[in-house]
Amino acid sequence: MEVNTGTAEISRVTYKKEGSFQKLKGILKYIGPAFIVSVAYIDPGNFATNISGGSKFKYELIWVILCSNLMAIFLQTLSAKLGIATGCSLPEMCSRVFSKKANWTFWIIAEIGAMATDLAEFLGGTLGLYLLFNIPMIYAALITGICTFLIVYMEKYGQKIVEVIIATFVAIIGVSYIFELFLAKPQWGQVAVHSVIPQISSGDALLIAVGMLGATVMPHVIYLHSQLVQHRRKEFSEQDKKLHLKMEKLDIVLAMNIAFIVNAAMVIVSAAVFFNNGIVVDTIEQAQYSLKPLLGELSSGAFGIALIAAGFSSSAVGTMAGQTIMKGFVNLSIPVNLRRIVTMAPAIIIIALGVNPMNALIISQVALSFILPFPILQLLKITNRKDLMGSLVNKKSVKTIGMIIAGIIISLNIVLLYLTIFK
Repeated sequence: MEVNTGTAEISRVTYKKEGSFQKLKGILKYIGPAFIVSVAYIDPGNFATNISGGSKFKYELIWVILCSNLMAIFLQTLSAKLGIATGCSLPEMCSRVFSKKANWTFWIIAEIGAMATDLAEFLGGTLGLYLLFNIPMIYAALITGICTFLIVYMEKYGQKIVEVIIATFVAIIGVSYIFELFLAKPQWGQVAVHSVIPQISSGDALLIAVGMLGATVMPHVIYLHSQLVQHRRKEFSEQDKKLHLKMEKLDIVLAMNIAFIVNAAMVIVSAAVFFNNGIVVDTIEQAQYSLKPLLGELSSGAFGIALIAAGFSSSAVGTMAGQTIMKGFVNLSIPVNLRRIVTMAPAIIIIALGVNPMNALIISQVALSFILPFPILQLLKITNRKDLMGSLVNKKSVKTIGMIIAGIIISLNIVLLYLTIFK
């Protein structure tokens, strides 16, 4: 009897372990799309605004990162939900819902946004290579372009391969900034306070705060996420769709919170190192050069590696978004490689012409301020329709939250546009 009882107990433990493993395996199957999207939230534009904010206002603006992250989670969840419910990307659904003339307009606006985004990402990767290896800007731009092309080309072997590559880059960025945090030794009490207590001490702080939001909530990945979830979608029942959405929410929360930690780390390191030493940082180059004498060669190298990883991965994501936009809105039959080149070309041309990188970043930010309202309002309009979304249609509370977030983001981006032009 004792032997039988022991055997039964072992069997129950083994079954429990096998059940836990299968459950974990089932969850991991859905992890990936949000990690591709998350790269847009830790791109070179975030480096610029976060470092500037930390060096000028210490820990004051960490709460902006938290609020931006919550808005991003909400919007990316809506985008994923649209893709799961309809089996189409947001641009494809727009082509069904809106007139042909409207869709051509949407396509032009969205394509400008993808190119403007790609411009900032290319500049980041190019600057990283220039700063870390002293490679001339034009050659660094070509290397960035080739690496971007190779990453996106890996889609040929399945989206999962691209997800693994992008997740690896995210890990590199995260490890680099954890290392920076270890060296910076910030005041964690102040970090905790400013994470939850809003504060804007001046007009300059408002400008940086709005810039942080503008660099975080990006239009191109709102379009892209609805496409990425298709890889895991089949002909589902309503119950299957709800399970898929539940798993994708887990993916989003995990990836977006990693992005939040990285963004917060940028502000914290900048505050602890630059603000405390009376250094105001206005450019990415200045940040890298300043870290070297303050924290040493290893810190400066970690920063450069993080910037290169952010530039390469976010450029690839921008190019993927450009493909989704071009195919969805107007269904242009253009070869895949040509679509990739069209999206990347403006960035390479601007760098080749020797345009000031900071001026180019400002122009791209202004362009994104104009473009951001379009995907948000398109997303809300479609996900509010039961005939299109079925059981996953937005609830009244979601509609209300969506309109509030849309209003906040649009208003703040108008403020950013005004301050950028007239400051």
